This record gives sequence, C-alpha cells and structure tokens, in this order.
Amino acid sequence: MEWTVEQLRQFVATADSGSFSAAARQLGKAQSAVSTAVGMLEVDLGVVLFDRSHRNAQLTDAGRVLLLEARELLRQAEQLDQRAQALSGGADAELSLAIDEALPYTAVASLLREMAQQYPGLELLLLNGTASEVADYVGEGRAGMALHIDRGPVLQHFEQRHLGTVPQGVFVATDHPLADGRVVGLQQLAQHRQLLMHTEDVHERAYSPRVWRSDSFYNIADMVADKLGWAVLPVNIAHYEGNRQALREVPCPALALPPLSVRMLWRQGAQRSPTAQYVERRFGQLLAEIQTPEP
Repeated sequence: MEWTVEQLRQFVATADSGSFSAAARQLGKAQSAVSTAVGMLEVDLGVVLFDRSHRNAQLTDAGRVLLLEARELLRQAEQLDQRAQALSGGADAELSLAIDEALPYTAVASLLREMAQQYPGLELLLLNGTASEVADYVGEGRAGMALHIDRGPVLQHFEQRHLGTVPQGVFVATDHPLADGRVVGLQQLAQHRQLLMHTEDVHERAYSPRVWRSDSFYNIADMVADKLGWAVLPVNIAHYEGNRQALREVPCPALALPPLSVRMLWRQGAQRSPTAQYVERRFGQLLAEIQTPEP
C-alpha cells in the first residue's frame, strides 16, 4: 500500500463536505486534483470509497467503515506532528514526578490539569508516597524530582528549592475532651496521647508522655478521628473529605506552630528541564493561591 496522509485528508474532506468540488474549495485545490487523489487512494486500498452515480459523492459501505479509520490515522498524524514540534522546541519527552501525599490536593490536581494542557505530548510518570518515600524515589532514580513537605535537612546528593508553605494546627476528634472550643495549653495537651509523624533522622517534639507514631499524616488523621489522641496536622489534611466532619481544630497559642515548608527536591548536578522549571514555578503559585482568602 502506498497511500499517503494527504490522500486520507482529501478523502475525509470529501466525505465531510459531500462533494469533490466542495472539498477542493475547502482545501484550496483543483477539483480534478482531489478527485484524482481519492481515486488513487481507492486503487491503493482496493475498495471503492464513493458511489459516483449520484450528483453528490456518497460513501459506499466500505467507505463508511474506512472513514472512521482515516479519521483516527489523521488524528494520530496530527499528534505525531505536535509532539515532534514540542520536542524540537526543547520540551521533555517524559517526566517522572514524585508527590508527597500530604500536599494540598487542590494544588496538585490543578497542577496536573494545567500540565496536560501545557504539555499534551508529555509522558508523565506520577509516584505518590510519604515525604520520606518520595525523597527515596528521587535518590533511587525512580523519579527525576519530588514535591514534598520539608521533613528536615536533605542529604548531600540532593538539591532543593523552597516553593511555599502549608498551614498546620492541633486537631482532635469532635467528641474529644479538648474539642469544646476553649484555648488549651501544653499542660492540657500532655494529659492526652499524642500522635506523632515518624520520619527517619527527624525527631518530632513530644508534648505528652504517651506517644504513638506513624509515617503517614493520613493515618494519623484517621487515628485522631478514632479518638486515639491528638495531633499536629497540615490543615489541608484535616479538612480533606471525611476528616472535615470528624476532626476539630484546637486553639493552642502556646505551640506557636509555624507553617510547614514545601520544597522541590532533585539529584545534585541533574539538569532541570523547562518542564521541571514550569512545575516548580506553577506549584509555588498554586500553593500561594489556595492560602489567599477570597475577597
């Protein structure tokens, strides 16, 4: 078979417009050129695509079936052309990105939607995990970069860039003794079990003599909802879906909790592509936007 993409394009244009003359006007070609191209396509395919016994070009049964195939091939050809242009312009062919599960879902979802529009030809590998896990993915070479909550100093073979912050607070179950809305102090917190985030080489301060630990903020939120203790959580996790109804924030000025820092992590010496730089810039903007109150 020696048919061409241009022949397919003229076949589809004729089918859509209903005549060779209309297709010729649409494509800016002579009618004879379009008719000849479609005729050669029929020869190459070995089937008759149009019934020419009528005034207008009417598809045969075979033509109707092959029209669907032709449309799909033209779509793929256009996609190939777009991807080639993007790659020739310096865009990434693929990107592996590890994302901390504790980051605000709205910011992550917005980033992915915008990346799909900005880089339609990009092959994306998305890995999720705890803050420690996503850093390990980069260290192991499974991901080119990671977005995660800062859980302490990074190893020497990493480079990092601060992107923004997420607020945190003290949370208990809605029927916990501390959930009456009154301001509490460290002494009151010490009377109840504390649920702490567990990260290697990072020792979170315990304010209670009774402590349980987990490496996942979502697991900790579930334990808080089950009245197993209180915890310091990112506000976005405490407000996520079912947690919003199950948890209540406790005012505790004595803790003076600072916002959690969010950073991008990549291996030292690795060349950051334009796509990676876009992710860094745009995710920082999205973090700022979700913390800006609406007027």
